[in-house]
Amino acid sequence: MNQLTTLDASFLHAEDADPRANLAIGGLAVIDGPIPDHDLLMSTLARRIGRCPRFAQRIRLRPFNLGAPQWVEDPRFDIAHHVRRVALPRPGTDQELLRVVADVMSWRLDRSRPLWEIWVIEGLVDNRWAMLMKVHHCIADGIAATHMLAGLSDSGIDDSFARRIRAAKEAAEESETKSRVTVPSLNPLTWVSGLWRTSASVAAGVAHGARGAGELAVGLMRASSTSPLNGPITSLRRYSAARVSLGDVKQVCQEFDVTLNDVALAALTDSYRSLLTRRGEQLLPDSLRTLVPVSMRSAASFDKTDNRVSVMLPCLPVEEESAVQRLRLVHSRLSKTKAGGQHQAGNTFVSLANAIPFALTAPAVRLLTRLPQRGVATLATNVPGPRERLQILGHTVTAVMPVPPIAMRLRTGVAILSYADDLFFGILADFDAVPDIDELARGVEAAVGRLVASSKRRQRRREQRRLSLVVSA
Repeated sequence: MNQLTTLDASFLHAEDADPRANLAIGGLAVIDGPIPDHDLLMSTLARRIGRCPRFAQRIRLRPFNLGAPQWVEDPRFDIAHHVRRVALPRPGTDQELLRVVADVMSWRLDRSRPLWEIWVIEGLVDNRWAMLMKVHHCIADGIAATHMLAGLSDSGIDDSFARRIRAAKEAAEESETKSRVTVPSLNPLTWVSGLWRTSASVAAGVAHGARGAGELAVGLMRASSTSPLNGPITSLRRYSAARVSLGDVKQVCQEFDVTLNDVALAALTDSYRSLLTRRGEQLLPDSLRTLVPVSMRSAASFDKTDNRVSVMLPCLPVEEESAVQRLRLVHSRLSKTKAGGQHQAGNTFVSLANAIPFALTAPAVRLLTRLPQRGVATLATNVPGPRERLQILGHTVTAVMPVPPIAMRLRTGVAILSYADDLFFGILADFDAVPDIDELARGVEAAVGRLVASSKRRQRRREQRRLSLVVSA
């Protein structure tokens, strides 16, 4: 499809609504060994980006918004304009690297050109270098962007993580309705017919989704407790990252019968609790209403470069003191939110919007993105990444850190990505609003450590009880 869908275009509208917002997402790869020869690296990247047409396409707007924006080939395309090289100041610490990421994610991409950049960053300590890929959200969601980044590796788009996730999706899918349809013309008979077909395809889920739609509307419109996390943003950013063992997280999952996403969000809730407590904020049940994107990507569309997401708006239990009870509350609240049909409602809305001509939906979307939302405090998105380590020109990628966007009064955003044996939390924040962003990242690591310790104590107690039963027998 060479047209942006309503969902794709909404990221452009959200950016237009606030001159300080930047709706680009990113992925930071930290790579072992000396940086490759510049000409070799450029020729390799030029060859590999050819696998994805969006790298050479720019956006063309339609007159008076009578049609959706289109992807067209950029006749001026030059990879040298998009691949930049920068050296860290000595000694080239990880903190310096994260500051460069924050700076790069502070400014917008040039809409007159293809909406992406790759920053090659040299001078990192311990004989390392890094590569930051920055892509506008109108091109790709988190899964698609991760797929694009993997496409730059030596194994390319055939990397095992892509095949495994696709296989898992195929096994899990039963009769998933596609979340988008072909955008019809302005002929009333044509688009009414398309709308009817789309409505019929989602009719079975309407009753279930109605309650979810109401919950989404209330969550977005009703102001939550006054929070320093919700408010106007500046144009500058801070970035930090946390890294925890995937094995430790899986141990907690097994011990408490929860999901990886539950553990990640519980750790994030713990860290936000500490941040708000340090600031003297009152901790209430609705203090941390969180926008949680949910992938609606089918197995067949896994490798498509676009956006296929819906959302949930759970209130994470920042008011709970106990780490274990907090984890259980996260699990129960997410389960309740899913059962309430929020993500189905969002998906249905997107499907219906795509069935209506863009000229009719665009004004409504622009209006929605300009309304000052006060109900949501932060964003937390979880994306599956490669299970095996990637290679770039024979050099091992030791870490992949995601970079989410912030906009619409959200002063922090967190992206969670699994890579090889680790789980990474990438945190982007407004420069002025969150000067303690590093404490937020360290808090996530400490929270996972507490959950691991609790799971080990439970295991020891269980083993002691088992042993005592054997002895008494």
